[in-house]
Amino acid sequence: MTDNIQLQPVRHKKRHDSKRRDGCCPWSRCCGGGDFRPRTVWLGHPEKREQRYPRNVINNQKYNFFTFLPGVLFNQFKYFFNLYFLLLACSQFVNELRLGALYTYWVPLGFVLIITIVREAVEEMRCFLRDKEVNSQIYSKLSTRGTVKVKSSGIQVGDLIIVEKVGLCIFRHCFPVLHPKGSCFLRTDQLDGETDWKLRLPVACTQRLPTAADLLQIRSFVYAEEPNIDIHNFIGTFTREDGDPPVNESLSIENTLWASTVIASGTVVGVVIYTGKELRSVMNTSNPRHKIGLFDLEVNCLTKILFGALVVVSLVMVALQHFAGRWYLQIFRFLLLFSNIVPISLRVNLDMGKMVFSWMIKKDSKIPGTVVRASTFPEQLGRISYLLTDKTEALFKRTLTQNEMVFRRLHLGTVAYGMDSMDEVQSHVFNLQASRGPGAPKVRKTISSRVHEAVKAIALVHNVTPVYESNGVTDQAEAEMHYEDTCRVYQASSPDEVSLVQWTESVGLTLVGRDQSSMQLRTPSGQILNFTILQIFPFTYESKRMGIIVRDESTGEITFYMKGADVMMAGIVQYNDWLEEECGNMAREGLRVLVVAKKSLTEEQYQDFEARYVQAKLSVHDRSLKVATVIESLEMEMELLCLTGVEDQLQADVRPTLEILRNAGIKVWMLTGDKLETATCTAKNAHLVTRNQDIHVFRPVTTRSEAHLELNAFRRKHDCALVISGDSLEVCLKYYEYEFMELACQSPAVVCCRCAPTQKAQIVRLLQERTGKLTCAVGDGGNDVSMIQEADCGVGVEGKEGKQASLAADFSITQFKHLGRLLMVHGRNSYKRSAALSQFVIHRSLCISTMQAVFSSVFYFASVPLYQGFLIIGYSTIYTMFPVFSLVLDKDVKSEVAMLYPELYKDLLKGRPLSFKTFLIWVLISIYQGNIIMYGALLLFESEFVHIVAISFTSLILTELLMVALTVQTWHWLMIVAELLSLACYIASLVFLHEFIDVYFIATLSFVWKVTAITLVSCLPLYILKYLRRRFSPPSYSKLTS
Repeated sequence: MTDNIQLQPVRHKKRHDSKRRDGCCPWSRCCGGGDFRPRTVWLGHPEKREQRYPRNVINNQKYNFFTFLPGVLFNQFKYFFNLYFLLLACSQFVNELRLGALYTYWVPLGFVLIITIVREAVEEMRCFLRDKEVNSQIYSKLSTRGTVKVKSSGIQVGDLIIVEKVGLCIFRHCFPVLHPKGSCFLRTDQLDGETDWKLRLPVACTQRLPTAADLLQIRSFVYAEEPNIDIHNFIGTFTREDGDPPVNESLSIENTLWASTVIASGTVVGVVIYTGKELRSVMNTSNPRHKIGLFDLEVNCLTKILFGALVVVSLVMVALQHFAGRWYLQIFRFLLLFSNIVPISLRVNLDMGKMVFSWMIKKDSKIPGTVVRASTFPEQLGRISYLLTDKTEALFKRTLTQNEMVFRRLHLGTVAYGMDSMDEVQSHVFNLQASRGPGAPKVRKTISSRVHEAVKAIALVHNVTPVYESNGVTDQAEAEMHYEDTCRVYQASSPDEVSLVQWTESVGLTLVGRDQSSMQLRTPSGQILNFTILQIFPFTYESKRMGIIVRDESTGEITFYMKGADVMMAGIVQYNDWLEEECGNMAREGLRVLVVAKKSLTEEQYQDFEARYVQAKLSVHDRSLKVATVIESLEMEMELLCLTGVEDQLQADVRPTLEILRNAGIKVWMLTGDKLETATCTAKNAHLVTRNQDIHVFRPVTTRSEAHLELNAFRRKHDCALVISGDSLEVCLKYYEYEFMELACQSPAVVCCRCAPTQKAQIVRLLQERTGKLTCAVGDGGNDVSMIQEADCGVGVEGKEGKQASLAADFSITQFKHLGRLLMVHGRNSYKRSAALSQFVIHRSLCISTMQAVFSSVFYFASVPLYQGFLIIGYSTIYTMFPVFSLVLDKDVKSEVAMLYPELYKDLLKGRPLSFKTFLIWVLISIYQGNIIMYGALLLFESEFVHIVAISFTSLILTELLMVALTVQTWHWLMIVAELLSLACYIASLVFLHEFIDVYFIATLSFVWKVTAITLVSCLPLYILKYLRRRFSPPSYSKLTS
């Protein structure tokens, strides 16, 4: 949401409670669901609105109260698997098709649906509570009754909201700005991904009002453009009608405060312009999609194959009867009789397994704070091929980097100072300051004077503002008066600038004060140096440099200082033979390099420049070009002072984590809103690009021919990382989408800078479409939500205030380094366990279906069930469920080994744990064992049919228990308990199964040896084959476990 606000200093605050204002109803038309239109907003009078506006609420839920049950049921039955069992259960209402009691079909299906509904209800409730927490945040609103409290959801267009610095909170609506000092800084990284702090200015005529309450007394309104997704521009006007004459001021992006931005300090008052779905941040966010795991799709495919087998077997059975009598009814009866071929327990086991995997992730003490928000596909984490990560910070916590810039290098051409020699710089500053008085004569420049000039230039050429805050001992006014070091905090449009000013403070020259027109520095001796700011030329993406003209109040000297990127400054400074070489050396170390220069101006030179500069700014046509031309007239033959090198500190263990991901076969793409130089530096610093890899910086392109030439240039390079800007990316995707994606996917790493939120989502979507591989998006800001929701797996890094990404993500972590364990350990285990569990459940069902087929064949293809009633239900529940489900605890290697050898993860990318090959192997095993058990029982039974049931069913249960033991790779104590418990349950239940099993027969020695013989024949060959396979063709992990 945004509010363009004309602001006034807040001097008198009265706090009263107020009732929540609900706004309009949630229906789209009522809430302005039609076309977006420009608007006229009266300050403090939302009742004067010309149209209805959306409520100021966020909603991340997939369903509402009315659509929950229909939506969940639709999402379940739209897949073949569940629809098949619904039709199967419904068929039992037809007498001709009924094969047994209704509960044998409806109880399993109902159990599956209840588990699914409960899980979805829990996740929806959690999502509802999270949204409610955000929508219930309290803000202060200026009204005729004074200052009243209002919930976030009760804020309306036209309200005057008082915005304060509240810890590291993100404000959920958009405001224009007014500040006691006439300007303020705000953080926009949650919106656009840029780490720079932005300077915001209030409307001039409102700034002159005595109190904030006077905003309600004037007749004024804001005319604002219609809502759109452009987060870098705003067009509007402010009009005060009761002035004499009426006041009209233009409004731009500098007068706005968007939603999802943070006030750096102080208090501002703003009028709300946009709310709800009309916010820039919301309009740049795509609707959440219902994600289906690739594993679930593969299982669904296998069930279709099993259903095909079911139909074939049924047709064969009827064909062998020569389609006699009512053969079409016989087909349906056989379909029901062999329905176990498609196991309904598969869905239950997989869903419960996913819940266990999610619980394991949340309880892992080595990744504390990790939250699983989507428990439907944790196995996706085990098959990620592309990782797309954002670099930007969530205030004090970034995805890859911290918000900490460290000054590393000062280079003067003939001498360089690193971290271990900064004390020399400090001594030069102290010595020169002590020896130089106000009227000291100028002498030939020494090292000390060169160092001092460089430090002073760094201390002056910036946009940093020192702010003093109360520390509990000294109040704000006193701290500001005496320049208290302990109360001072630096605000700036870039963390680079703060690090530079902090460094000058550490070597003795401290920035202690600044306003719109002056700046104060304090020397090591405590002397205050006053400078008048004559002009400031801010940094722009096009110019890649910033400058400032100051007058030294003690000497009257006017100096033009400038700093910028080496590519731009090389043509501005005087000739030298070291600039290019040293810039390259520092850049290779991963440092952000800035070139600092100066030029002394006489009073006449400055007056001439100022006249031309003012004239250029008054131009109506080609204003930007004329202003740039005037400034460039000063940017000639400047004296090169120094180079500075600043390092962007990474989060802990980022480099090892990225190396683990690379070794695991995962390609890492960095998508960021930062500038090209910053993104390239971070990529080098994080070792996203290895030392032996080149970096191809994609030149800015605007036309098809330029894109074609640049793509050909990139095609000729091998094993080269790509760095491309969002604008160039858009051109390439417009004309050469296929060619660009082909080249980019071959690159070991890709860095996309100046990316808009919608572009990030587009890149994820293209990767999915072009490669068919699974993608994982990692981000921490509101600008990453679209990317996170579009990816197959979305991971949010939750910072101290960065909750937007984590709320919308499938998984939430607290540090980037936790991603390694999340993928290598939990993702790998979840996928392998899910594959083993699904195939074993299929084997269990195919085994009993094979026995049914043999039984029907022997008895003249009769559609009579072999096992009825509780036997058929108990087989897949209390007799075998616990051992089979205990496979979710199995693991092939320890977690430490999985982290140490990430190459093990690479094996999973081919999908071998669950493939047609492994599926066919389990089908053959099932057919073999089913035939052995059934034919063995038929051959060994003596006289009564009930003996066949006893022998075959007991052998079947023992075979399944032994097969679980054969499948297990690492025993867990719960597995042993499950095996013994299931066996005990079967033995105990024999007392109650006299209807199906002869209790006296099973107590005989004849029963025991027959069951033992059948079980050994069905299982022993498989144990022998397993031993031989591990002996002569061991799996990749076997050497690591020995």
